[in-house]
Amino acid sequence: VRSREAIIFKVSEMSMLSNLLARAALRVSSVRVIRTPTSTAACRWYSAKKEESEQEFDARWEAYFNRPDIDAWELRRGLNELYGQDLVPEPKIVSAMLRAARRVNDVAVAIRILEAVKSKCAGDKEIYSYVLNGVKPTIQELGLKTPEELGLA
Repeated sequence: VRSREAIIFKVSEMSMLSNLLARAALRVSSVRVIRTPTSTAACRWYSAKKEESEQEFDARWEAYFNRPDIDAWELRRGLNELYGQDLVPEPKIVSAMLRAARRVNDVAVAIRILEAVKSKCAGDKEIYSYVLNGVKPTIQELGLKTPEELGLA
């Protein structure tokens, strides 16, 4: 059995230890690390890939969405990649997207494509009407409705 004095001594010993640790931590946290500058050579990394023309870009994406074996994951991946770029897709690309959505039997994605095109137009009604007029035959062919006709816009 420990005596009361031994227990009090242990408690006071532990509090002294915690005080020492706290002070040491403050000293360590206040130490400044001085780094000497190192010289580096400027280096630019250029891609060997040639720049793609607008026609080649449109043809590549149209061919991607016109693939007969495209599945839902590839469709969404292509949409995500295309929407990540700072552009409004041409009507022929949008038509290919809508047909791909029909091939994978996903009407919700088809409507989302039209909503995303409207969003990419950033409120410019002239651009949106240009794309919508170019895509109108495809919308009618597939029996779809625009977001405005569905009351979503």
